Amino acid sequence: MNAIEPRPPIAMGRVGPDGLLVDAEARLADLNARAGGKLGAPIAVPPIAAIARLAQRLGIAVSRNVVAADGEDDIDLWVRAEPDADGVRLEVSGWRPRAAWRAPDGDAAREDDFLRAETDWLWETDAAMRITHLPFEAGQLNGFDPVAMLGQPLTLLFALEADGAGTLPILAAAVEQARFDGQVAELRGTGQRVRLSASPRIDAQGRFAGFSGAATRIDPAKEAEAAPVPAPAAEPEFTSEFGQRLDKALRAPLARIIANADSISARVDGPLRDDYAEYALDIANAGRHLLSLVGDLADLSAIEREDFTVELEPIDLADVARRAAGLLAVRASEADVRIEKPRADERMPVTGEFRRVLQIMVNLIGNAVRYSPPGGWVWVRLEREGALGCVIVADQGKGIADADQAKIFEKFGRVDPAEPGGSGLGLYIARRLARAMGGDILVDSAPDQGARFVLTLPSRED
Repeated sequence: MNAIEPRPPIAMGRVGPDGLLVDAEARLADLNARAGGKLGAPIAVPPIAAIARLAQRLGIAVSRNVVAADGEDDIDLWVRAEPDADGVRLEVSGWRPRAAWRAPDGDAAREDDFLRAETDWLWETDAAMRITHLPFEAGQLNGFDPVAMLGQPLTLLFALEADGAGTLPILAAAVEQARFDGQVAELRGTGQRVRLSASPRIDAQGRFAGFSGAATRIDPAKEAEAAPVPAPAAEPEFTSEFGQRLDKALRAPLARIIANADSISARVDGPLRDDYAEYALDIANAGRHLLSLVGDLADLSAIEREDFTVELEPIDLADVARRAAGLLAVRASEADVRIEKPRADERMPVTGEFRRVLQIMVNLIGNAVRYSPPGGWVWVRLEREGALGCVIVADQGKGIADADQAKIFEKFGRVDPAEPGGSGLGLYIARRLARAMGGDILVDSAPDQGARFVLTLPSRED
């Protein structure tokens, strides 16, 4: 009888909405500690931190294989990051050691790359963000041993600081394998702050091989003098031409990416490892998220034109509500949420543009499903109030405080930007459309009491 191969261990962890590691099982906590991190601080293992940040930004689960530095060794990991209302849930498995980078003999010749000024010096890393080059003079001037740092994680030398938006530019660059500037960090143990910038290194096979970067010392006195007074943020303008070009440029490529990733995930062309199939599903979900954002921006550019109009026609609001609920049935089933839609014999004749009313209903019911707890219900019901036909979408979610109810209808308005969700445009666009058709969208909610959204449109006689 063949021996059963033991299942690779899984270490669980959690990152809070602020990006700080709030909980980690022993194996993950030990790896993070060896990289210079701790609970209550940002994750110190750059590949894991990058995946957690990506999942939180996109609002979807992301999983992939990474190589991380572990002391003097490298380790292969499979990292899955899934955002939820409390932050990001981490699952780290694999834990397979691999041959680590070693500094070659005669590397002293690289010292010619050093910028002979006290405030500027160069550094390099491999793909696992392990330091592969530091000038000897840099260590002398800044109080660290460059030889001892070779092969160590970059975060053992630099304590990275978040920017004004609460993000780490180096992590975004690691995800996108792109150049970054302006990553502020402290040289650990010295109190000296530096500004990091770097360009990606690409190997002969075209793969990401790490970063080549520079560190510039920050003079606190000069920085205080040069600090500009922040101007009020300008609201972005979305012209009709912008929306049309954006939609044309991105919709077709994204649709192809989604279709191909779905085919890979479904194993249409043959057997595939489970982890790669899951990775392909992540790509498809990320593509759908981006495609939804493209649609929102295109709609935004349209409704904010001065000449924007809707095509008013007689429609049955009950029929539109049933269609929208049907479109969201699969998503609701995956979330373990049940939708109670209007009965087949119910009718509510109103005036509006069919496709725009359907768009509004998909948004309202989709939001209700997203914020409902597993096992919860979403109710879609009809009422008539005087000259208005109304459809009510009610959920059992966490509710919305009075102080936040106006904010959710603002452009890019979200109660909690760190919470997984959409672009902050859906309700803004929905209300603008409803009002263009002579109706409105209202909300009635309270914390822990769920939410009721009411779409009103001018009623008509049969």
